[in-house]
Amino acid sequence: AFPRIFVPKVRWVRFRKSREIVGTLRNATVICKAGRWSVSVQTEREAPEPTPRTAPEIGLDLGVASFSTFSDGTALHPSPEVVRSMKRAEERLRWEQRKLSRKYRKGPKSKNFRKQKLRVARAHEKISNMRLDFLHKISTAISETQAVVFVEDLKIRNMSRSARGTVDAPGKNVRQKSGLNRSILSQGWGIFLTLLDYKLSRNGGRLVRVPPQYTSQTCSACGHVSPENRKTQEAFVCAVCGHAENADANAARNILRAGQARSTCSEAKTFESAA
Repeated sequence: AFPRIFVPKVRWVRFRKSREIVGTLRNATVICKAGRWSVSVQTEREAPEPTPRTAPEIGLDLGVASFSTFSDGTALHPSPEVVRSMKRAEERLRWEQRKLSRKYRKGPKSKNFRKQKLRVARAHEKISNMRLDFLHKISTAISETQAVVFVEDLKIRNMSRSARGTVDAPGKNVRQKSGLNRSILSQGWGIFLTLLDYKLSRNGGRLVRVPPQYTSQTCSACGHVSPENRKTQEAFVCAVCGHAENADANAARNILRAGQARSTCSEAKTFESAA
């Protein structure tokens, strides 16, 4: 038999449990998304205090070509199966959107239009669920193997701002910037960092944000800072010492170094205050 939940003005409703409900029930929220109903149950229970961990430490650079690159040179990408599934889902979404545009008429909307609009919403939801599943798996793997993760304090809203400009001051390279904005937003960096933050805390680790200035232009070997060091999107070659490596890995090392320096300064200030 299915479990039941009491919904005011609806009375008892059966539902399918995706997981066991543990703890004292506090509230429940009924959600309708893309025509599908679900209930989110919030409970309260005493969680064990995690044992603080201080090692290992690692720098993490988020990118578009590679989703994330560690300071040890390891790069994380979606698997080929995930990429293929995502492309098929995006093609399906475009197809459903074209069908919806052909059904659009001014005035009251037809039943077929409403049905097609629901199909578009479900195509959007499928892509969102696939992206969220990938982010959950990546953040879980990192939180279970790393204690301290240093990342750039990115202002994603500013990075993805339109370059269109105004009539009096039109923007430049609007089409290229628009494509970059779509790529940045499709990566889900903000959601990923939120997931990684709470999962690290739950496992006794922590997420530390560092200023992002010049991490991609600084040589991790000699410290030389110059835009000329970034030869291409993927290649970094120092104009002074000749150090060459993947640009994302070089940036991740700089992030690690900046985070460790920041942590050392914070510990020194804490020690001075205690003294």
